[in-house]
Amino acid sequence: MAVPDKGVHGPLAGVRVVELAGIGPGPFAAMLLADLGADVVRVDRPGGGGLAVDPEYDVTNRNKRSVIIDLKAADGADRVLDLVERADVLIEGYRPGVAERLGVGPVTCHTRNPKLVYGRMTGWGQEGPLAQRAGHDIAYIAITGTLGMIGDPDEPPTVPANLVGDYAGGSLYLVVGILAALHHARENGTGQVVDAAIVDGTAHLTSMIHGMLAAGGWQDRRGANLLDGGCPFYGNYETADGGYMAVGALEQQFYDEFIELLGLADEAPERKDIARWGELRETVAARFKARTREEWTAVFEGSDACVAPVLSLREAPGHPHLSARGTFVDHGGITQPAPAPRFSATPTDIRGGPAQPGADTEAVARDWGVPALMDAATTDTPTKEES
Repeated sequence: MAVPDKGVHGPLAGVRVVELAGIGPGPFAAMLLADLGADVVRVDRPGGGGLAVDPEYDVTNRNKRSVIIDLKAADGADRVLDLVERADVLIEGYRPGVAERLGVGPVTCHTRNPKLVYGRMTGWGQEGPLAQRAGHDIAYIAITGTLGMIGDPDEPPTVPANLVGDYAGGSLYLVVGILAALHHARENGTGQVVDAAIVDGTAHLTSMIHGMLAAGGWQDRRGANLLDGGCPFYGNYETADGGYMAVGALEQQFYDEFIELLGLADEAPERKDIARWGELRETVAARFKARTREEWTAVFEGSDACVAPVLSLREAPGHPHLSARGTFVDHGGITQPAPAPRFSATPTDIRGGPAQPGADTEAVARDWGVPALMDAATTDTPTKEES
């Protein structure tokens, strides 16, 4: 592990990470490690690739540095292995077998660096009938039963962007695995492969629900349960101006305050009478429709009723609580979430904007002691990456 540079913050300062460029959960996981202080070097392909996002706005590449290496060139794999020899972690998101064919698979990398934590990010995993098939977030969460839980029972399942699969079931589990394996490598001197599959992580996220299902406390259908919109005091309600308020008044004391502030203490049906939940929902919905989102926000401000306005992405940074905490920051002209979580002794920060492909080759070659990177930078030509 490298000695942390002065001025570099975060609990992972001094940890070196090689990220083989990809899209989705791999870059996000590498960003999280970079936010925590790791020196993340992203190996970009000549000519770019991935989704059509302007590199200047790709926040998932913040706090990183970039070099360009053509892995299909004669010396491409050697240049990556030079970095691997000096790294603590490698992240790749290819289909199973591709890294091996490119000459940077786990066996080859561990030959150069036995302590390396080799992180593999895929949707289906490294083995199984679907391992070689293409896929995206929505398909991965579909077969785990997770997608089928979300949405109105009379409508198709609601697509939760790519947050549940790519980032929660994928990136976060990869990072947890990497940190655990990094701890093992430091204690035992041996690295290992971390197989992070979105299907595995997403399924793991439903552990509590499976327990409730087994106990008879969860119905295997949408909109019929306590936490999926089936409960009239845990859901979203439209306001007079077309906005929405989110209600999560599950416990009795919070519910009592909710009903009181809503002005329904004397007319709302008993909440424990599930047979009257439909009536209760209609009563609550009608009351919310009587005022605007701003008006209801003022009513519930400072209460324990567990009610909050549903804000848009552009509105969220202006919320007083998030503003006070600095949950969002402006860096390089881009409003973006600040690094999370927070640390008392090793605070994190945004040290640099999105890494521009190849812009850091000279600095990485110097800092990591890999002068051959400069030779590779002058000979690489555009190529179509295998994925």
